[in-house]
Amino acid sequence: MIRRWRPADIGDLTGATAVVTGANSGLGYETALQLAAHGAHVVLAVRDEGRGRQAAARITKAAPRAQLEVQLLDLADLASVRRGAAAIAASHEGIDILVNNAGIMAHPYARTVDGFEKQLATNHLGHFALTGLLMPSLLARPGARVVAVSSMVATAGSITFDDLHGERSYHPGRAYSQSKLANLLFALELDRRARAAGVDLISVAAHPGHAATNLFTYQGLWGASGAKPAVRARSLLRAATDQSVHGGQYVGPRGIRDTPTVVKLPQSARSHATAARLWEVSAELTGVGFQALTEGIHQKTP
Repeated sequence: MIRRWRPADIGDLTGATAVVTGANSGLGYETALQLAAHGAHVVLAVRDEGRGRQAAARITKAAPRAQLEVQLLDLADLASVRRGAAAIAASHEGIDILVNNAGIMAHPYARTVDGFEKQLATNHLGHFALTGLLMPSLLARPGARVVAVSSMVATAGSITFDDLHGERSYHPGRAYSQSKLANLLFALELDRRARAAGVDLISVAAHPGHAATNLFTYQGLWGASGAKPAVRARSLLRAATDQSVHGGQYVGPRGIRDTPTVVKLPQSARSHATAARLWEVSAELTGVGFQALTEGIHQKTP
């Protein structure tokens, strides 16, 4: 029988700093709540500062000792990502946990201010840039964890390098699947590059299963049948805090009680060549090169 993992299994996070994107609602809110309730100082990285402050107030009501701050950060705008990352880095000596959670789903075709297809920009490219910009802060903390939130639909995804932004052909569902596969490929490639550089960084991926969140804005009532965000956020929380989960692994619900555990990688995510190419393309598009990682700053002690 699979042992049921619950937020009560999270250890004492006092002294740790965590950054959660999209923390004002859904999975991000529940993740931020639990991390704060267990002692972490949590940065709620959000694109709407007012909603972020409302979320912080709700978390404080549920966990009166919560240490929180709200940081404006729009993942669909690289200038905003740079400003937000700079503010976070300047305010903290290091970051122990980065949960790249925020996302949009099946959005009608749109381009960002940087010229990127909006789902790819919000779900993948913004998080790629944010992680790279925060890398010195992550490497300042031994064993820091980066969690990429993917989805079950990554299984059906493919990276269309010859039409990455859907200029010739666009379908909201396919674009979403591509962005979620990109999340997973990024997590795995970051793990490989961290190990190659010999740095003490743990990169893992998680998928929540089917959650009833506002991610389904463009999907009518279908999202109403999903499990509550508090349940689905367990995969993210386990990936972010469980020391038995190692770099390069994928955490998701399994079994009749939705126990989050290490699950198999989909075939779509197993190509090292695709992951490496996506990394290089993402670095070129965002202008973020992960210099701190390539220099092997703060190498593991023997």
